[in-house]
Amino acid sequence: MSTMIDILSEPAILVALIALIGLIAQKKGIADTVKGTTKTFVGFLVIAAGAGILSGSLTPFGSMFEEAFNVSGVVPNNEAVVALALTDYGTTTALIMFFGMIVNILIARFTRYKYIFLTGHHTLYLACMLAVIMAVAGFNTFGLIAAGSVALGIVMTLSPAILQPFMRQLTGNDNVALGHFSAVGYAASGLVGKLFKGSKETSTENIKFPNGLGFLRDSTVSIALTMIVMYLIVAFFAGPTFIEAELSGGTNFLVFSLIQAGTFAAGVFVILSGVRLVLAEIVPAFKGISTKLVPNAKPALDVPIIFTYAPNAVLIGFFASFLGGIASMVAMIFLGGVIILPGVVPHFFTGAAAGVFGNATGGFKGSVAGAFVNGIIISFLPVFLMPVLGDLGFANTTFSDADFGVSGIFFGSLANYGGPIAITISLAVIILLMIIPGKKKNNNQSQQSKVG
Repeated sequence: MSTMIDILSEPAILVALIALIGLIAQKKGIADTVKGTTKTFVGFLVIAAGAGILSGSLTPFGSMFEEAFNVSGVVPNNEAVVALALTDYGTTTALIMFFGMIVNILIARFTRYKYIFLTGHHTLYLACMLAVIMAVAGFNTFGLIAAGSVALGIVMTLSPAILQPFMRQLTGNDNVALGHFSAVGYAASGLVGKLFKGSKETSTENIKFPNGLGFLRDSTVSIALTMIVMYLIVAFFAGPTFIEAELSGGTNFLVFSLIQAGTFAAGVFVILSGVRLVLAEIVPAFKGISTKLVPNAKPALDVPIIFTYAPNAVLIGFFASFLGGIASMVAMIFLGGVIILPGVVPHFFTGAAAGVFGNATGGFKGSVAGAFVNGIIISFLPVFLMPVLGDLGFANTTFSDADFGVSGIFFGSLANYGGPIAITISLAVIILLMIIPGKKKNNNQSQQSKVG
């Protein structure tokens, strides 16, 4: 069982297998098949390495921030909360994940929602959350796995679907979708961006710097310098005693901060390199899946795939989302109750993406405003999610991204107020609604074909 979790939750292996199947379905030669599969595999490992570098440099920043401003509360972190839950729900999580992926493929095959979700670790996280919620609802083991699998397959399909109009606007085509469970926040950012009616001239990528600051047009340079300033400011507030005793292992606090800021920029550079490698291979390989198994299917890939479209918006979105998190934290302090601290890692990845989508629809102002709204969304949703997670809701961490909050609150509320019957009826209704439009569309298409 643990082997199945390892395979299905590892994006590099999962997507490489998909590429292999697609290339074989297209009857490509051995050389092309080996090349496409290997480059896809390596590309995702490069992205994962970059994400690891980023997370490693952001973790001490979060600790420094808490120490500098003397705040404490719940820090949303998917990895942390899943690690706690898997001790009790490991087997059911693995089965929900496996069958949920099958449900996702079946929905893509027989409805108009042609999205195959390929971000394995996010699938694992959501499967884990659903295992907890279905257990709280009172399902027996079989019902828990069945209901959790169908719910997972539905969210895996609808999450990229609601975001695809913005993906088309961003990429200029319909070849790829975004597979990252924060689509609600990204779509909100895109909608907020529309209020500003952005254009190419107002894009974050066309910010006009004075001649003497022309070096800032290089995204690696601008990211490194910006993060250096941020780290040094927070380091001064946190103080050398805390940093050198708790984080740097005795290294001077300014030197440590400088290295972490540079490491952050290096992580972004590595991610962008991996994205270019993957997109060059996975989209052509996926045509085999589209042609043979699921006609017109689109691969829904992890969030870094969009970072290359607006590298400046990535950094702007991160800061704007983090500010949204800080504003939300201050509001919670005044309101009383649970205080959600702004987790630096979720605010970077979701804020960066929200900034990119806000920029696509509203330029610089859309990027800032859209990402700020995303920061508020991922701060307040956990407040309402925690009560429906049973004992796990009392942990000092919780799920961070928007889709976890929306789907968790939806199914968790059904569990609390209607139990297994309410969840079963809701799942049946959702599946029916997804199927009916697809059948109508197919009928219309067939009639048009006959007329033609």
